[in-house]
Amino acid sequence: MASLDISQLRNVSSDVIRNAEHLNSKVYNVLGPQDDNNSFANIFGRAMENINTTNAYLSDAENEEIKWALGQTNNTHDLSIALQKAQTALQYTIAVRDRALSAYREITQMQI
Repeated sequence: MASLDISQLRNVSSDVIRNAEHLNSKVYNVLGPQDDNNSFANIFGRAMENINTTNAYLSDAENEEIKWALGQTNNTHDLSIALQKAQTALQYTIAVRDRALSAYREITQMQI
């Protein structure tokens, strides 16, 4: 049996089918169904959470360095873990920033 494209159901009087057409048809909804996970506010919020997490890791690494320098701890394992977490988080944050700036530059150079 051949598949039926929902855009061919324009003359059907059912509200359910009409609503399904408006939600799923590429004629009415060119970008497809909208998802709140991909909204700008949600993406921006996750980016801000990423920055806050990176700041927390950097602060923890700094605190471990101070403790080790003052002789309050002899455990270099915790110090090296904190430093590695901070370094990895900072690299990830910088990569996200670079990609966002690249996208912004590309958008500003678009011809209308």
